[in-house]
Amino acid sequence: MSGERILERKTLAILEILQEAGKPLGARAVSRELSRRGLDLNERTVRYHLLHLDARGFTRLVGRRGRILTERGAREVQGALAVERLGFVNARIDDLAWQADFDLRTGKGRVVVNITFLPQEQEARAVEAMRGAFRAGFCLSDLVLRAGPGERIGRAEVPSGMVGWATLCSVTLNAVFLRHGIPVESSFGGLLEIEGGEPRRFTEIISYSGSTLDPIEIFIKGKMTGVHAAGTTGSGRICASFRRIPASARERALEILDRMREARMGGLVVLGKPGQPCLEIPCARERVGLVVAGGLNPPAAAEELGVDTYSRAMADLVDYSRLVPFSTLKP
Repeated sequence: MSGERILERKTLAILEILQEAGKPLGARAVSRELSRRGLDLNERTVRYHLLHLDARGFTRLVGRRGRILTERGAREVQGALAVERLGFVNARIDDLAWQADFDLRTGKGRVVVNITFLPQEQEARAVEAMRGAFRAGFCLSDLVLRAGPGERIGRAEVPSGMVGWATLCSVTLNAVFLRHGIPVESSFGGLLEIEGGEPRRFTEIISYSGSTLDPIEIFIKGKMTGVHAAGTTGSGRICASFRRIPASARERALEILDRMREARMGGLVVLGKPGQPCLEIPCARERVGLVVAGGLNPPAAAEELGVDTYSRAMADLVDYSRLVPFSTLKP
């Protein structure tokens, strides 16, 4: 590796440290943190790099307190780490699936949820917009968690003037399968065409391994969904994900899906046959395709009708006991 490449890595590490600190840091503090990360730069060398970063507009001196990252520096970190973040979505899925401990037998444990924030004054309109998607089953479950301003969903606090809605994330299916010994390979998120109330084919896909952002969030904010139309007319485009499981686990998977329906996790799930295409997506002979509707479809329907939503997929874990059927809530 060239000396220039090593220098770039160390420079990027300095920017990362300043970004994570969120406050001014001096050269000594940066040098100590670099050492903890296995990078050997003494205080004098760090100060040299910081001067060059100042000149490039990436950092700024704040009196004697040290330096902070500028907006330009933050953009540089974001861009430089893009390649390293490839595969982040897959890693997030696997990590949450491992952490979720919901037990079908006892009906207890934690499940993975998406979180949507929206203005309080728009909630009634949002609920009406989401109703069709829940009724049509264009999600893994109709179970939700609602929280008002200042309340928490997992580690997230609902901002003032907003309400928070948690919907069951399809990663919960990965978690349940994993607890029953079935490995799940998460392939991509996409837009699934619905016709006559039935899923037909994917029209757009984004591979989890090739993206630094969750595909479902991209489709929703890109105004590419047609969830409300699908829920009310039977035709439209909803968000869904594609997974693969071992062909030998198919019968066991069918049993688990039946038990999940008893726990109100009986939304749109399509399980293919060994070696055969699943909704036109090919599978190898030893694999079975699995399509799961996205938990953010109901909030997507609200977004389509002009509700100002901020949604985060795979946001956190919450206890299953806190979730209630959507139809029972009256905001």
